Amino acid sequence: MIQRQTRLKVADNSGAKIIQCFNVLGGSKKRYARIGDIIVASVKEADPSSSIKKGDKVRAVIVRQKAPFKRKDGSSLKFDDNAAVILEKEKGILATRIFGPVPRELKEKGFEKIVSMAKFVV
Repeated sequence: MIQRQTRLKVADNSGAKIIQCFNVLGGSKKRYARIGDIIVASVKEADPSSSIKKGDKVRAVIVRQKAPFKRKDGSSLKFDDNAAVILEKEKGILATRIFGPVPRELKEKGFEKIVSMAKFVV
């Protein structure tokens, strides 16, 4: 579960390394983001030669979370870290590569391109 002030690794090659969530999209009372949810975040660490700079405001989709989550078949899944992929304006992906595993639930949420670019789909 990702909430405000949570720091996340960036699982793509957009240039940002660490982001910090400051808003969870999806309603005024929504407190936690889970896999497939979109957040608004601030870039805390970035490569010096990238187009994304430290302090930029970005939108990102959660691709991994430490907290276990249940699948529809009853099994549960959890990852070693919290990670996100930076988005463009309308669900477009800014990067060209995705690092690390991603769950197949992202495909159901409308992020087919992230699932197709990832090497490991869990």
